[in-house]
Amino acid sequence: MAPVNDVMAWAESFDHLLECKTGQLVFEDFLRTQYSEENLLFWLACEDYKKTTSVTEMTVAAKRIYAEFVQVDAPRQINIDCVTREEISENISQPGPNCFDRAQKLIYGLMENDCYPRFLKSEIYQAHLEQAEQQ
Repeated sequence: MAPVNDVMAWAESFDHLLECKTGQLVFEDFLRTQYSEENLLFWLACEDYKKTTSVTEMTVAAKRIYAEFVQVDAPRQINIDCVTREEISENISQPGPNCFDRAQKLIYGLMENDCYPRFLKSEIYQAHLEQAEQQ
């Protein structure tokens, strides 16, 4: 259980929520109830991807992210426009550190403006807040 200050900080900004590992897990639980956990999983995969320094590892990671989240009919396909999807498809053979930036920004905006406000009103968040306040 996260300390009450952490749980309350989740309501202050979406970034506070994402900066906290517990916050990420609770938000992922909420997104799973909304059938949209792929958004957070993609965003987190991109964050890890940007930390990759080896070209070989970057290529492997990019192809995995593409196969899991970006390509049409991917098992956890994210909701991005066809221009962004096509741009990634063209760059995937020689991926750079920024090849998912546009898609990541789109997904971040979707989560921040749509999922996050619903999360703050959800029973999941309210239960964590109550539990934290009782500690």
